[in-house]
Formats: sequence, C-alpha cells, structure tokens
Amino acid sequence: MKQEPKVNEVNEFLETASDFESPLEVIRESLSNSYDAGATEVEIEIRDQPNGSNILIKDDGEGMDKDRLETFFDLGNSQKTDSIGYKGHGTKIFYKSDHIEVTTKKDGKALQAMMDRPWEKLNDRVLPEYEVTEVGADEFESGTRIHVVGFKSGQDFNPRSLTYNKIHHYLKWKTIAGSTAHYFEDDTREMDIEIQLGDEIDDSMERLQTNNRLEFPDERLNPGDGEFPAERMCKVYPPQELTISYDGGETTAQVVGMVGGKAARNELPTFGKHSAQFGVWLAKDYIKVERANQAISHDNEFLHFFFIVNCQDLELSANRGQIRNKSSKVYRALISRLDRFMSKVAGDPWFDDYLEQRRVAELKRKAKSQRSSVEDRMEALSEQTTFSPSNSSEVLLAIERLADEGENNIQVEDFEPETDINTIVRNGKGLQTASVLPTLTTHFEEGKQLEGVDKLICWELGDLDQLRELERNGYRGGTIIFDFDEEKVIYKNGMTEKIDIMILDPENKAQTLR
Repeated sequence: MKQEPKVNEVNEFLETASDFESPLEVIRESLSNSYDAGATEVEIEIRDQPNGSNILIKDDGEGMDKDRLETFFDLGNSQKTDSIGYKGHGTKIFYKSDHIEVTTKKDGKALQAMMDRPWEKLNDRVLPEYEVTEVGADEFESGTRIHVVGFKSGQDFNPRSLTYNKIHHYLKWKTIAGSTAHYFEDDTREMDIEIQLGDEIDDSMERLQTNNRLEFPDERLNPGDGEFPAERMCKVYPPQELTISYDGGETTAQVVGMVGGKAARNELPTFGKHSAQFGVWLAKDYIKVERANQAISHDNEFLHFFFIVNCQDLELSANRGQIRNKSSKVYRALISRLDRFMSKVAGDPWFDDYLEQRRVAELKRKAKSQRSSVEDRMEALSEQTTFSPSNSSEVLLAIERLADEGENNIQVEDFEPETDINTIVRNGKGLQTASVLPTLTTHFEEGKQLEGVDKLICWELGDLDQLRELERNGYRGGTIIFDFDEEKVIYKNGMTEKIDIMILDPENKAQTLR
C-alpha cells in the first residue's frame, strides 16, 4: 500500500520562522512584499518595547484579496511565480510575535486579519489561527498595513543596537533598496522608502528616506594629488548582459560594477566588516546574496572590485541568505563565465595604471618613512655618549670594533640572525659556534638552545636576578650554573656543556666578573 509522507505543520512554521533573527529581516521581507505588490511608497516604523519590537509597515501597493491574504499566512503557498517572495516563506518571520494585524484594501474592498499569540502557540505545538473580517473601505485609503506587536529578536540581537546608519547600510546591501535593476530595465519602478525609529532606539534624526536603487560612486579615472593619489580613482563598468550556455540550456547574467580605491569604495553603503564587502557578488532579483570571489584571480586583491552579477536561475534558501543550487550546471557555467569576464576587467589598461599609481605611491611613502626613521636614529645617536648595541647585528659591530682596538682576536665568519646559534666566529681555537645577543638574558628569554653552543657573546649580562632564577629553577629541563669567575656557563641536561661567556662592555664585565 502506497503511503504519503506526512508533514508536521507546527514544526514547519516554527522552523521557518526561526530562520529569521532580527527586525532588519522584517524590513527586508516587508520591502520585498511591498515591491511585489506594486507599491511606490512604503513606510516602516519600529519601536522597542519590553515585550519585543512593535513594527508597523504601510505601503500603497495593490493590496490583497482574500486568497492573497491566505497565502500571506500560509507556508509555501505563495501565488507569486516570478517575484521576490515567490516561496511564501518570508512573511512567516511575523509569527515570532505576540500579535499580527493585517489591514488591506483591494478593488474597493477592505479586509482585516488578526492572529493572537502566534509565537507562544507555535512553541506550545499549537498551530495559530487567524480571523478575517471585512472592514469599512472608506476608513482605509489603499494598500496594506501590517502591525506586528512584540516581535521576538534572536538572543544574539539587541533591537536597540539598530541605528539609522546601520539600517541604511543594511537596506542598500541586503534588500530591494540596493537593487541594480535600474541599470538594466528602462521602466524600473522606483519605490520611496521611509524608516522611522523610536527615540528609545535612535533619536539622531527624525526618519530615514531612500529609494530602491544602488548607485555606484562617480567615476574618477585619473589619480589625485597627495600621499594616496589612487585612493579616489574609480572606474564604473557599464551594465552588460552575458549569455551563458550550459549543457541543457541557456541563462543570462546581468553584470554591473566598479573598480576603485578605498576612498571611492567608502562612498558605497556597506554592511558589516569592510573586508567582507567587496569582490564579486551573485544576486537574484537584483539583490546581493553571496560572494563569488573565486572569479577574481589570486594575482588581484578582491578589495579593489565591487561587481554585482544577477542571475534569475539562481535558487536561494528560504531566508535568502544562501544559494542552494551550487551543484547545478547553470551555477557552474555562470562561475566559469564570470571567471573570463573578470579576467578582462583585470586586464584593462586602466586597472594596470591604477595599480601602478598605488605601487609608486607606496614606494614613496616607504622612502619617506625610512628617511624619517633614519633622522630619528641619527638624532638619538647624537645624544648618545657611549656605544650601546640594541640588537645582535650591532653586537657584531662591537666585536669588530674591539678587534680593531686589540681588545679581542675574534673574527665573525658567518651570521644567520633567525637561528639559535646565529654566529660562527674564528679565534685562536679555530671556528666556534656562538649565540650573539645584546644581553646574556636575551638568549634565555628567547628560549634558545645551549646544546652545541661554544660561546655566548653579549654586550652586557642584563638582569642578574633573572640569571639567579635560572640557577634555582633550571633551563629547558636541565640545571645551569653561571660561573663568572671562570667566564663560563655550565649546563647539564643529559650531557654537560661548558660554554664560554664573552661580555664586550668593559664596565659591565668589571662589575660582574670580578
């Protein structure tokens, strides 16, 4: 006997609603729905209350009849086929609240739907019900009004962290407000968007007003003056449609983007970490979804690029956060075509000039920094009355100086600064290994080995208390004794090593080795 799989309706609603975390996602879904409804104006008001956020959304769209209102509350039962909210999942975010009230007017008839305690009921494993009544059409002008009371944000999201600036950047990055459709369609409908936050959230301005267009910075092809001449250089690559064939079909990608320096990129509204913003973005419905920076060769830093590639054959997860058909032929063909497209952008002579401007400027800055550093060092030396090495290389210089003055017969034959035994010297005993450091304690602070070391050559001893502590506690699992009378370190760790100590500073040596 054949059986049909069963669906736990409550769990499905609960899981779908749980995919959404913040009022920002309420805004995203609301704007998409309003745009799909043909709205030219949408207003969203958010206030933070002790029991959650109160959110009011109003648009002047075509409104909903009874059937469309049903799909608003249903799951996966959208009547839309080619619009942003075609899955019918997005509005389920409203279920994370204490109350939902939808008032809508279509063809002169106004309906009102109300649902009480949807989130509480879902968590009690009860499917919430809603009631639809006809209301006075004269009392309601047009469009749709949604009032969500007590919206529950996720645990990691504080509604009071919302600001107008944050919302503006989010709108342009994650919602229809950042659409690139106007670059490709002559008759793109513009939608005015107005956001108002309660003073308890952000009182820095009265409201935020924007539209549904992402605009690139103005082009500036030539370098500027100053220390960073390439930082405002910017080239906008005009909209292009790429026809992409794959085994079994053909699709179209609509590409528009820019290449530019940091100052030009800063003119874009961004969301989140700066390093996570740029590169190549795949989009659906002209709204960015995921980056595809593999299309940019490793020879080029992705931060210089900002391209949006819209393809309606991409399939998205329920919360529109990911592309889910990455294993499909169309996705693979899209990425392959993008790789060739971005190679052409990176091969643009203007891009080479932009990189050259950056490179030359960087060399100048390094030279300037080096000159400044040398001047500082020269000034410090002019105030210094005695020579005092501060690194291993300067200790080598001290060895050579003392040799010239007849104070020792050491000759440095080899120096590898990154190794524990960094020097090989020649003296009356032939070649010897040595650790050369500004102070004796530096050798132990850096945890360097003693096995195989013939000499410890330093300018001075350093912290004597630290050396005494080593004698008490040992070093690298062995015992250690500093015999300054014999000018040796005696180290026992399975075998006994007797290592010569050579202190170059005469005053320091006289005080410590007497």
